[in-house]
Amino acid sequence: MSKKVEIYSKSNCSYCVMAMNFFDSKNMEYQVYSADDPKIFSEMMERNPQARTVPQIFIDDQLIGGYTDLIEKYSD
Repeated sequence: MSKKVEIYSKSNCSYCVMAMNFFDSKNMEYQVYSADDPKIFSEMMERNPQARTVPQIFIDDQLIGGYTDLIEKYSD
């Protein structure tokens, strides 16, 4: 079962890298959007107005949250 994974990330974000490493370890493909770009940042804020940190992770268009939310929800 493949899932649509989207990660809003910024450069020099260690939690963003850890989130990508998590998906890599599960052999899951993901799309990364650079929130360094003001247009992408605005899109991220539209999708999650409460976002205060990156990464912001969406799976199948559902907000998961940040890295710690991801690990709490999906770690074995």
